[in-house]
Amino acid sequence: MAKKLKALADPVRLRLFSAIASHAGGEACVCDVSGGVDVSQPTVSHHLKVLRDAGLLTSQRRASWVYYAVVPEALQDISALLDLATPVTA
Repeated sequence: MAKKLKALADPVRLRLFSAIASHAGGEACVCDVSGGVDVSQPTVSHHLKVLRDAGLLTSQRRASWVYYAVVPEALQDISALLDLATPVTA
């Protein structure tokens, strides 16, 4: 879990992860998400690789594009962790 949280601690990676998670169809290529961040396309690709290596994204090559999708279990794990951190009030 620490590796996932460390990967998401970077603001650019968090923005990319969020963009892919909310993208129509549940997947996106670099061209779909690079417009929302102020870094070069190679830097976007590097950040996506970090997210993939952390187990947060999967990737699939289609012709000259790589499409990324959020790993559902990873999203559930992070959500459960955040739920545990929320204090319960009566």
